[in-house]
Amino acid sequence: MVMSESLEAQKILRKWKGSSYVFGERVLNKVGELTKLFGKRTLLVISASPWVEEPRKIIERSLEKSGISYTIVNGARANAPREDVYRITFQVTMYRPDSIIAVGGGSTIDACKAASVLATYSSSDVSRVLNVKWDVAGTIDPYFGTGLVTKVRDATKKDLITIIAVQTGASSGAHLTKYSNITDLVTKQKKLIVDDALVPKAAIFDYSLTIGTPKNLTIDGGFDGVAHVWEVFAGAVGKSYYEEVKRIAKLGISLIVKNLKFAVENPGDIKARTALGLGTDLGGYAIMIGGTSGPHLGSFSLVDVLTHGRACWILNPYYTVFFSTSIQDQLRTMAPIFKEAGFIKEGDLEGLEGRILGETVAEGMIGFTKSLGAPTTLREAGATDEHLIRMLSAARDPQLKMKLMNMPVPMDPDKGDLEMYMKPLLEAAFTGNLKLVKAYKP
Repeated sequence: MVMSESLEAQKILRKWKGSSYVFGERVLNKVGELTKLFGKRTLLVISASPWVEEPRKIIERSLEKSGISYTIVNGARANAPREDVYRITFQVTMYRPDSIIAVGGGSTIDACKAASVLATYSSSDVSRVLNVKWDVAGTIDPYFGTGLVTKVRDATKKDLITIIAVQTGASSGAHLTKYSNITDLVTKQKKLIVDDALVPKAAIFDYSLTIGTPKNLTIDGGFDGVAHVWEVFAGAVGKSYYEEVKRIAKLGISLIVKNLKFAVENPGDIKARTALGLGTDLGGYAIMIGGTSGPHLGSFSLVDVLTHGRACWILNPYYTVFFSTSIQDQLRTMAPIFKEAGFIKEGDLEGLEGRILGETVAEGMIGFTKSLGAPTTLREAGATDEHLIRMLSAARDPQLKMKLMNMPVPMDPDKGDLEMYMKPLLEAAFTGNLKLVKAYKP
C-alpha cells in the first residue's frame, strides 16, 4: 500500500513541476546541471553544521564539473531571523551572482528568497512603487503580505535573482512554494511574504539526505507537512479546486501519518524517509493551490517556545472542532486514515456527524501527537497567557489577514469574531479541553 501511495505521489509531483524539480534518492549530484541553466556564477548559501559536510562536497563537485564558479556563505538560523536575511542580502550584493543556491530546510530557503528580493530592488524602487517611507523602503517590511514583490517587479521590469532550492529536510515544502516566513527576534513575531515571484526556478530534494535526521527534526517536519495539507483541505470548502486538493490531502496525510513514527524509530529506513519526503512535498503542492489558516497564524506568535511544525499541529485539533460543521466531507476523508493508523478507536465512523465527528477526528490527531511523545497543548509546550495575547494581537495585523480569510469559517476582527471565537479556541488549545471551543453561529 505504501509503495502504491509513493508512486502516485511521484506521479503527481512530476506532473506539477516537470523538469524544474529533481527528487528521489541520490540525486544531489544534479545541482550543477540545474545551476548551469541560469549562469556560471552562483552563491552557495549553506549551513555550517557538521552534518552538511558530505552534501556540501557533493554539491561542490557537481558545480565544478559543470564549470560553475561559486562562493560559500552561511545559511540562516531557525525561523529565518531578519538579521540573517540582511546578512545574506549583503553577501549577494557583494558577490553579484547569477543565481543563489539555498541549501537547507525552510529557514535558509526562505531567507534566500527574501535576500533575492532585497538585493534586486533599490529603496527608491520600493518607495515609489509601494508608496512607503524611505526609512523602511530598504527593509523587508514593505513586502509582508500578498503579491507585493510582483508589484515591484512588474513596475521596475527587474527580475529577481534566480533561486535554486536544495531541500534537506522533509518539512516545509519551501523549495517548491511562493512563501517566505521571516522572524523579528525582538518582537518574537513571524510574518509572511506570499508571492508567486518567490517560487524557486529550480529545486532538488535528495530524500536520502534525510536518513539519520534527529528525532525532533523528523517530528517537526512531519507535523508541518500534515498541517499544510489539512489546513488547505479544510479551507477548500466551495472552491473550484476542492477535488484536486482532496486527492492530494488524502495521499499526503496518509503518507505522513503512517510513516512518521516508523521513521523516528528507524531513522535509517529509506522507504519511510522517502514517504515523508513525498508527503511533505504534497504539502508544498497543497499550499500552492490554497492557503493555510488559523493554526499557521497562531504559530507565528509562538517562535520563542515552539518549532513551527509543532506549533501548527498543536493548534490544528482545536481549529478542526471549530470548523467541524462546515467540513464534514473533509472529516470523513481524514477519519479512516487516523483509524487505520490506530489513533481513532470508534467502531462506526459512518454514524458520526457534525461536531461529534469533528471531536473524534481531533482526538485522533491528538493521539497521533501523543504517540510521538510531543506536546498536545500550548501549556504543555511552555506557552503562557502572554502568548495567547500575542496570538490575538497578530490576528488583527492586516499583513496576516489572509490566514483568517483562508478558514472554512472566516473570522472578521471588525465584527468581534476574535474575542467571540478565537479567544476560547486558544484557551482550549492551552488547556487541552476541546469542549471550550465555541460553536460558530453566523
